[in-house]
This record gives sequence, C-alpha cells and structure tokens, in this order.
Amino acid sequence: MGTRNPRSVTQRSNDARAALGQRAEALVAEHLERQGFAIVARNVRVGRLELDIVARKHQLMVFCEVRARSHDRFMAPAQSIDPGKVARVRRAAAQWLRETKPATSEVRFDAAAVVFDQPEPRLTYYEGAF
Repeated sequence: MGTRNPRSVTQRSNDARAALGQRAEALVAEHLERQGFAIVARNVRVGRLELDIVARKHQLMVFCEVRARSHDRFMAPAQSIDPGKVARVRRAAAQWLRETKPATSEVRFDAAAVVFDQPEPRLTYYEGAF
C-alpha cells in the first residue's frame, strides 16, 4: 500500500549509529596501538554492561569509553559521559578484572571522542578522564 514501517526507519537509524560507533572504536584502537598499547578486547560484555576498548601497555591496563557523533554543534561527544555511565564503566572494569585476573599493577580510565563532520574524522583523546 505504500506505507512505510516506522520500525524499519528506526532500525536503519540504529544501524547507522552502530556503524558510526564501530568506525570510531576502530580509530581509537589504532590511536592506542600507535601509542604502544596492545588491544586486549573491544566491545566486551560483562554481564549487562559493556567495555568499548580494553588496552594494555606494560603494567598499565586502560579502559576507554568511546563516544562518536556526526557533528558537535549541540554537544561534544565527551559531554555525553555522565556520572551514571562512569559508574557503569567502573563496575564493568572491576568485574572484568576479577574474571580475567590480568597481571597488571595500574588501571586507568580514558575517554575518546570522535566527530565525523569533516573528510578526516576528528579524534580527541582524554587520558585519565574519570
């Protein structure tokens, strides 16, 4: 009959958002690798929680929350990391460390913001963000 299924529009929007997030995480992983880190895990599920990137360099384990936007006219991507998200990432990291028991003596929580509004994406990396 020519009517569009509203769910399919929502699904396409979700797919586009997921693809943007995957591109951002790939860029951040490459950035960390250039800094000498080994990527230990990406998009790892810890119960109902998720860690975007887990990376290691010597005794330092980094948990990086990645945020991506197609533009930052209204809000920078990093501004979307609220106290609730910080708490969830910290809980997920603590659980992941208990389960995997990596030989590490340092833990750091970083954030990365990627904006895709120019031909080359803009990456801003925040060490020790929270």
